Amino acid sequence: MELGAAGVCRARLSYTKPWRQGPGIGTKTGAPRPHTEQARLFLLGVYLVGFLDLFGVSMVVPLLSVHIKSLGASPTVAGIVGSSYGILQLFSSTVVGCWSDVVGRRFSLLVCILFSALGYLILGASTNVFLFALARVPVGIFKHTLSISRALLSDLVPEKEWPLVIGQLNTASSVGFILGPMVGGYLIELDGGFYLTCLICFSVFILNAGLVWLFPWSEIKVSSTKNSLRLGKNYESLGKTDHVVQEASPTPGSMVSEKTPRPPWMEVISTLQDMKSLIFSEMWDIFLVRLLMAMAALLYHSNFILALEERFGVRPMVSGYLISYSNTLGALAGLVLGPILRLYGHNSHRVLLHSSMLTFLLLLLYSTAPTMGIVIFSSTLLAFSMAIGRTCITDLQLTVGGAQARGTLIGLGQSVTAVGRVMAPILSGVTQEVSPCGPPSLGAVLTLVAVFIMSLNKPRYGGDRTDRLKNE
Repeated sequence: MELGAAGVCRARLSYTKPWRQGPGIGTKTGAPRPHTEQARLFLLGVYLVGFLDLFGVSMVVPLLSVHIKSLGASPTVAGIVGSSYGILQLFSSTVVGCWSDVVGRRFSLLVCILFSALGYLILGASTNVFLFALARVPVGIFKHTLSISRALLSDLVPEKEWPLVIGQLNTASSVGFILGPMVGGYLIELDGGFYLTCLICFSVFILNAGLVWLFPWSEIKVSSTKNSLRLGKNYESLGKTDHVVQEASPTPGSMVSEKTPRPPWMEVISTLQDMKSLIFSEMWDIFLVRLLMAMAALLYHSNFILALEERFGVRPMVSGYLISYSNTLGALAGLVLGPILRLYGHNSHRVLLHSSMLTFLLLLLYSTAPTMGIVIFSSTLLAFSMAIGRTCITDLQLTVGGAQARGTLIGLGQSVTAVGRVMAPILSGVTQEVSPCGPPSLGAVLTLVAVFIMSLNKPRYGGDRTDRLKNE
């Protein structure tokens, strides 16, 4: 997989067609090309950060319910404490994404990684419920490493390559998510296993911060363009300061700051105010589709083990193997994005529409499956269709957002997903009262609504507009 990613990076960095900026911005051609090896290592370093991030987190997260129970918390208290993370993420995702646009990706990545490490260190030392809840606060606010990494990748490569590099980042992080629970499950069996697991997670985050610090930020030169960072068409990349993204991808509010510098918090507020009109006028349908598809995926996973046990008498251990199998396939989905995008002419809206149609059919098939063979078949294809859909919806957000603050856009997307995380468990519980097949069946209905919305708005994101945005 590492060799595959390197090959893709090498092919992308050899592409020398000059990039033309949008109307009213000006044209920048013939920008100097940095050393290909440095650029390739930079991208692989971002993938490694994504891998280590979810590897560390997934060691600890499956053990949280066991640990808080051992501290004497009731199920109700445990549920309230557990939901605090999602609520904090709901409100912090957009703000932190916007903040990364203002202060730069390097500084924001370092701060988020270090504060997350602090949260897991406190979690490992927690001896009561109060310390446990306190430990979730810095993690809930600052655990946005992957979101900022996606924004960084969108700064580095041309629009046409966004789904590919984001898919590769998802693949790398998914591998970490597969390996982490295995390590955590082994460590928890040792004496003081939970504390040891949290300490190792803390060490992984410190290692990640060190990697970000050692990235060759100054080796890859930045051009004077004010609109965007690219490593594909004009070989522009990260500059020598922590304020690279503010210089390269200015928000509407930052255009004023070139004349009169303002504090970062004022830049964040200004950006959020200016993004409001874009979201409600042009991107409402994209975020609504993201919410519906996120809820569909969460409903599908919400009672997977219980449903298989009630419908087919499958043991939880076997269901766990099936989940690991599906996660592995989802990680591999990022590797097939390249051929799929070329087949569709890099039209992310069409790929998203067709993958969502496939997801609807497969959820319907899974809900009505009479045998385990059909369940395995539908789960196999769902792993691919959902992974491809997640990447394409992020790419569509960034494409329609254009020169707007990309960190803010990705943060908004994470906030929308967080809303789904709050709503899905409630809907899952209600529908499960009717039938074990209730949650995935409702997921199929929500997916069908998303397909309907995308079909109605197909002219807005059809071939002409996508080609104009991505084939410059």
